[in-house]
Amino acid sequence: MKKSVYWLLAIVITLVLSIYQRMTGPTYPKRITVELTGESYKIKLPRSGVQHDEMVTLKGIPSDVSSQIHYCRYPSADEYTTADFVWEDSAWQAVLPVQPVAGKLQYYITVDGKDYLKDEPVVIRFRNDVPASILVPHIMLMFAAMLFAVYTFLLVVTRRKYSLWLKITIGTLFVGGFILGPLVQHAAFGPWWAGFPYGTDLTDNKTLISFLFFIVALATLRWKYNKWVVGLAVLVMIVIFSIPHSTYGSEYDYTTQQLKR
Repeated sequence: MKKSVYWLLAIVITLVLSIYQRMTGPTYPKRITVELTGESYKIKLPRSGVQHDEMVTLKGIPSDVSSQIHYCRYPSADEYTTADFVWEDSAWQAVLPVQPVAGKLQYYITVDGKDYLKDEPVVIRFRNDVPASILVPHIMLMFAAMLFAVYTFLLVVTRRKYSLWLKITIGTLFVGGFILGPLVQHAAFGPWWAGFPYGTDLTDNKTLISFLFFIVALATLRWKYNKWVVGLAVLVMIVIFSIPHSTYGSEYDYTTQQLKR
């Protein structure tokens, strides 16, 4: 089989994993369907905001339909605050007030007298804006690390030489996850590292676990069973990187008024 086919397979697998991780993550907009007089309207509700009031827009909903948004701090024992959607720029719009960095709100909406997501409110977390100069390279290198890891795995299972691509994978993962990753974390929320032993951020922890498995694979490169170790490292990477991004991330504690990690 030609290496071009390996690359094509690696790209497809990486894209599928990346899309799955993105769409199942806690920062991906919540999609709901609003039913009005026999018509269905697809609505996206934000779950991530930067340091300014976040606009919630009900696109497509007719102008003669009244709507409200209900929100409170999360986690807290606060009562919900209710605000009316306002018709502006040909759409219903309402504002969620900005929160401290890593602060969260939970909210649900009412459209034409019917509540949506009241039992399972949307949770939105606020962060600082991250400069594209560090965010884009971070995303690209983490994507590349997964791509190179999958390509290495294909070389392993087809009994081709893989040591070079194993080293490239480790180098890419290190730069993307342990140099640019902390820069992104610091810019967004303040801490440089929110994983073990300082916090429970799964994004940081899963990067650490994956990297350790690849270090073991590199350390046992001359072992005759090394291909099994490499295969395990790649499979571990695929499994843990399938965990939604930003799960158990930094959170502002409204009781202590401090950032939890």
